[in-house]
Order: sequence, then C-alpha cells, then structure tokens
Amino acid sequence: MTIVQLEYIVAVDTYRSFVAAAEKCFVTQPTLSMQVQKLEDTLGVKLFDRSKQPVVPTEIGCDIIAQARILLSENQKIKEIITDRQKDLAGELRIGIIPTVAPYILPKIITQFISKYPQVKLVVWEQTTDQIIQQIKLGMIDCGILSTPLHEPQLTETPLFYENFVAYVAKNSILAKKKNINPDDINMDELWILNEGHCMRDQVLNICQRRKSSKGFQHFEYNTGSIETLKRMVDQNNGTTILPELALADLTEKQMDKVRYFKSPEPAREISIVTQKNFIKRRMIEALKAEILDFVPKRMKNRKKKEVIEI
Repeated sequence: MTIVQLEYIVAVDTYRSFVAAAEKCFVTQPTLSMQVQKLEDTLGVKLFDRSKQPVVPTEIGCDIIAQARILLSENQKIKEIITDRQKDLAGELRIGIIPTVAPYILPKIITQFISKYPQVKLVVWEQTTDQIIQQIKLGMIDCGILSTPLHEPQLTETPLFYENFVAYVAKNSILAKKKNINPDDINMDELWILNEGHCMRDQVLNICQRRKSSKGFQHFEYNTGSIETLKRMVDQNNGTTILPELALADLTEKQMDKVRYFKSPEPAREISIVTQKNFIKRRMIEALKAEILDFVPKRMKNRKKKEVIEI
C-alpha cells in the first residue's frame, strides 16, 4: 500500500470517475486504474463498483476511503510542519465562502493578501453552507468562511465578526415611515428572500419568526441566490428585503434612504472561519483571518447588544 494509491482512491471517490480522477492527479487513466487494482488485490477487497455510472465505492470501500483521507491528512501535516518553520508563507490555501459574504469581503482583502504573501496561491469557491461543510470534512478545502454556529462536532469554528441585518424597504412601504423597526413589523407577503439552500434565508425567516416561504405579492414567486437581485427587486417592484450590513457599502445616497435598522438587540449573524478539528496550514489561515479583521469595522467585532440568529 502506497500514499499514491491512497491518493488515487480518494480522487476516484471525490470525482466518481476514473477519467476525471486521473486528470486531477495528472496521470493517465490506465495508470490510475492499474494502481487502484493493485491496491484492491493487496487488500483482497473491491473498493469500487465499476458497473455503475458514476462509479461508487462499495460498502467496505467507503470505510477504507474514509481512513485513507485521514492518513493523507496526517501525511500532509508533516509537510506543514516544515512549511511552518519557514520564514515566508508559501503554498496553496483552498477556501470555501458563502455567496452572501463573498462579494463584501473578498474584493477588499484579496489584493492586500496577495501583496503581503506573494508565494501563497488562494483558491476560492463560492458555495452553499452544506457544500462547504462537506468539502471541509473530506479535506477538499482547507477552511470555510461561514455563518455560524453550525453545531458540527467534527469542525472548529473561530468567530471573526458579528454583522447586523438591516431592512431595505420600498418608498411606499409602511416600514418607510418608521425610523427603527421590529421584526414583527415585517409583512411576510411582501418580503423578498433567498431561495432554498442559503443559510441567510433561514436566518431571515428566524428573524421574522415565521418558518414559511413568502410567495411574493401573491401572483409572483421569485427564486434567487443573489442579495443584489433582492435589492433590485425592492427598487423596481416594491416590497422589503433583509440585507447584511456589509452590503450597505455599495449603496447610493438615495438607496441608503431605504435602509431601516432594527431596534436593540439587533439581529445579527456570526461569521467564522471553519476548519477541521486538527487542521493544517495554520499560518496561512491565521494570515487570512488577520486580513479580514483588518477590514471589518471595529463595531462588528463585538456581539454586545446583538442577537445572533441561528441558521
């Protein structure tokens, strides 16, 4: 049994294809298949059901592949020990980030981070919370920037900041006449929200204390994963939506007139860096954390007078 063979079976499990796995491992498909076969012969078991498309691991294959991921992670830590002793940060940092955070943080910190650490390559994916959690557990990414708490015992959450939610209301809305609002003031039938799969959707529904979908003005139902689209729907079609506070930075003066803050304690979301329990690339992740904290306003680093909304 070799490290390379373990890498190959993990790749096949990840991509559910011998061809795709070979491409990701930079070898030919026959070479990869031969090594997987050798490992199966050594162990005396079949790791994959090749009769199915996409390829799936056998029952015992699932257990062996899970252990292989652990072994590969531990092997990587040896390399990380060496990297941590080096003066300059170098290598690849794979990050997952939810779409309701990415556009308001990444553009602000990427240039500065790359300038400080030119030997570090950032690889970033915008994905849903469930996708990022799964990829962290599988070791496919190094960390996630997510709304927490997640209540995942396998993961470590390091809170970064607490971002208030605000209401964005149309001019003709009853809410426009109020200076500050309560969650109960929001009419769910006039609320534009994100579609299923986005954690912020659940948080907005929790703020409003109504676990049901709004159909949006009775005659129209709109599904979107974009906060910017929700904002435009209010601008052009009336109603109300809920925005994270960092999204206000790009609003015009006219649009800021549509913002209404909640009364204290203000509903907020906790944004954290999430990793495996025994994570690697600690110095890189600490460097990323420092850049985010340098950008975030001081008031967001404290959760006083805020009510953290569960997902």
